[in-house]
Amino acid sequence: MSVQVLRTFPAKLPRFPFAPRGERSIARGYGKAAGRAQRLIYVEDQYFWSGVVVSCFAKALAARPELRMILVLSTYTTSDSPMANASCLPARVQALQDLYRAGGDRVGVYGIENPHGTPVYVHSKVCVVDDVWMTVGSDNVNRRSWTYDSELTCAVLDERRDEREPRTIGADEARVFPREARLTLAREHLDRADGDDADLIDPASAFEAFRTTARDLDRWHDGGGVGPRPPGRLRSYVLPSITGPRRVLGRLAYRLADDPDGRPRSLRGTSEF
Repeated sequence: MSVQVLRTFPAKLPRFPFAPRGERSIARGYGKAAGRAQRLIYVEDQYFWSGVVVSCFAKALAARPELRMILVLSTYTTSDSPMANASCLPARVQALQDLYRAGGDRVGVYGIENPHGTPVYVHSKVCVVDDVWMTVGSDNVNRRSWTYDSELTCAVLDERRDEREPRTIGADEARVFPREARLTLAREHLDRADGDDADLIDPASAFEAFRTTARDLDRWHDGGGVGPRPPGRLRSYVLPSITGPRRVLGRLAYRLADDPDGRPRSLRGTSEF
């Protein structure tokens, strides 16, 4: 496999001697991969906010009517406190609304719970594009991780072609490692046995399997949990609403602390990295 090490370092004073203007190769890697996406972008992420960051996904969805996006996110913030929710969740709502405007019902967003109904905090940072390009590392999909914090992620390109049909779902032939990574996660989230994933290879049927599983579990909960629990651990993500004075204070905390911009001043306010 070819592994490209991507990093984030902020532009700061005193300057890093090895990166005087910082480094944002993680952001650039995502931007290039999203720009090539044709059929499916799969993301698991702890945070997922900031319009300037998710714009690469929104642009891809708007440009390609066959492209779908599956997001598996944490339902709650790290501390789930009033101020944490007020600072972080409105930014996530804005980012997700950008995606919905671009892709409509081709965007599926989900949280996870365990078999007892307890929400599971998602801490993974994984992205798979068309079963060809994937990343796993420390970075979250937000401005802080892509410009400010010191981060590292590995972009993996497996040279082995995957023989399962459809062999090609994007601009290139599917590869073994990214496809199996996506299918392994899907089997876990859908409560599937090993090997029970023939319908998950094609992006359209995989997208529908996620949607159907979450819908059935949502209905079971809405009905009071009567009868056997449907298989799967996915819940449809409902956009939260934060109003009142906390939203104003939260916006300030978000800009100063939660999602700072570590780009050089010449790039701030732009969509460039």
